Amino acid sequence: MNKPIETSVENHRTRVGMERREKTRALLIKSAVEVFAKKGPDLPVIDDFIAAAGVARGTFYNYFNTTSELLAAVTGEMSDEVLSIIDPEVLKFDDPAVRICMGTKLYVHMATRYPIWGTFLTRIGSQHAVRGKLLDVYLTRDVELGIATNRFTVGSALVTRDIILGSIFFGIETLLTEPSHVHHIENMLYTVLHGMGLKAKEARKIAFMPLPETGAVSGPIFSALVPESVQLS
Repeated sequence: MNKPIETSVENHRTRVGMERREKTRALLIKSAVEVFAKKGPDLPVIDDFIAAAGVARGTFYNYFNTTSELLAAVTGEMSDEVLSIIDPEVLKFDDPAVRICMGTKLYVHMATRYPIWGTFLTRIGSQHAVRGKLLDVYLTRDVELGIATNRFTVGSALVTRDIILGSIFFGIETLLTEPSHVHHIENMLYTVLHGMGLKAKEARKIAFMPLPETGAVSGPIFSALVPESVQLS
């Protein structure tokens, strides 16, 4: 007779335990963003993350074995969260030139809206933040589409991808450290598109397209970060 009650109590305990575990993991990752943003990918030690999160050493090891494992989790999960907002907007367009501009501008916008994340990206570098992550995958997809459809007159998708990714990271750093550079990303994209074969007038029109309002990123990591009010271009 008491089995339904016992099962309900056990289910409640399991759910509460899972929620507590998820919150602790999110706290470790949020704290790790701040530590990596300050010290870069190689200098932090486990004690730095324990102190930043305010947890015991044993708690850290319940989730991660090494700082490298923590860094991989941070970069992968934050990439997934932000790209889950960006790529649906990108896929509303068929033109690969528009897709690249829309995706790049939204990514940079998010990096300035969440400056701790933007600083984190520039400190850890593209090797950790992008290579093999969704930004790399989606950008390569759209560059290859542009080449296959003769939209771009470039010979190598790999070279083109690297040029754009390098521009993104330097562009984020410029906007975070020299915010007076108005339309810096738009002018960068205009130069890239023109170099990829688009006529100057069309390249400028696409580069300066207004961005949609996507709202805040609602994933478990980004929801713990405080966004700044940033005007959409």
